[in-house]
Amino acid sequence: MKLIDLSRTITHKMQRLVNHPTIEVYPFSTHDEKRVVDGYEFSSATMVLHMGDHGGTHVDAPVHFDARPGAKTIDEMPLETFFTEAVCLDLTHVPDQTDITIAHLEAAEKAAGVEIRKGDTVLLYTGFYARAAGTEGYITDFPGLTKESATWLGAKGITAFTVESVSPGRPGRNNFEVHHVCRDMGFTHYEGVVNLDKVVGKGRFRFIALPLKIAGGTGSPVRACAILEG
Repeated sequence: MKLIDLSRTITHKMQRLVNHPTIEVYPFSTHDEKRVVDGYEFSSATMVLHMGDHGGTHVDAPVHFDARPGAKTIDEMPLETFFTEAVCLDLTHVPDQTDITIAHLEAAEKAAGVEIRKGDTVLLYTGFYARAAGTEGYITDFPGLTKESATWLGAKGITAFTVESVSPGRPGRNNFEVHHVCRDMGFTHYEGVVNLDKVVGKGRFRFIALPLKIAGGTGSPVRACAILEG
């Protein structure tokens, strides 16, 4: 068994959408600060972490995009949501600032030699993070799903899909429509997933990305991993 880390490292002032809180990581105490208790000297180091529940590699809870009564918060979602069978589709040929169409998804599924099954998490590998992370374009220039292509995924009965970018759909109407497809068809998505080059072409594998149990959370940072057998 091999574990592949698919998460971004959380760093001070890392990139995020401007409508989300800044991400701050800094020392609260260090080993330079010595304490003496009952004649015994020791030190401890701790960090402050300040961020929203949609920072870094994260998953959306239904309540993030569903205003209807009863929409689940992150702490109400079944743990089974975050531990599923998975496949990775190669979409690296789709240009930046371009819609990912049904035809793109169908061709990628066929090329991968895998079948998207009910309950799967579908990882969408565009290579965008490697190309654009740290640039202004990382926030705006990614390829993204449309209402139609997100509906195609939903019709497969998936549990979730992942993207490398900050949003699942292109900025503007597309992005809101994709979120609403998730709402209406009962699945969710992860944003900011990385290292998909290490799992593309691997067939079927297991995906795990457990969230923090945030009371009323609209999403949560996750430590996403792929579990490869053999």
